[in-house]
Amino acid sequence: MIGYVTLGTNDLERGARFYDALAAVLGVGRMIETDRFIAWGVPDGAAGIGLTKPFDGLPASVGNGVTVALAADDRTHVDRIHAAAMANGATDEGAPGQRWPGFYAAYFRDPDGNKLNAFVMEGGGGEPARGE
Repeated sequence: MIGYVTLGTNDLERGARFYDALAAVLGVGRMIETDRFIAWGVPDGAAGIGLTKPFDGLPASVGNGVTVALAADDRTHVDRIHAAAMANGATDEGAPGQRWPGFYAAYFRDPDGNKLNAFVMEGGGGEPARGE
């Protein structure tokens, strides 16, 4: 359903290092790159993520309530994505763990403050254990 997500940055070089590290753990690379924009993913693959200096020239800002969710293969993959984020300048917003039955996730913010998570759905249901 989602084609791609683009996030704003005020420091494309710093952001690129962060997303290069996450992309490596997710098994993808850069697919588009200009002096203002970089996109990671696979052409004709699952939704990708882009990082851009805002077109209007104003400073990038973080969307309140916005989270970009990165699909992981399993719990170990969630843990690895979170570890890569932490090792590359992220701030922790919720260590890896089960949020509700069947939903295992970790939350973090990139160096610009954009909120992301890595998650895996394992079946089950129920209400969230905590509200990330």
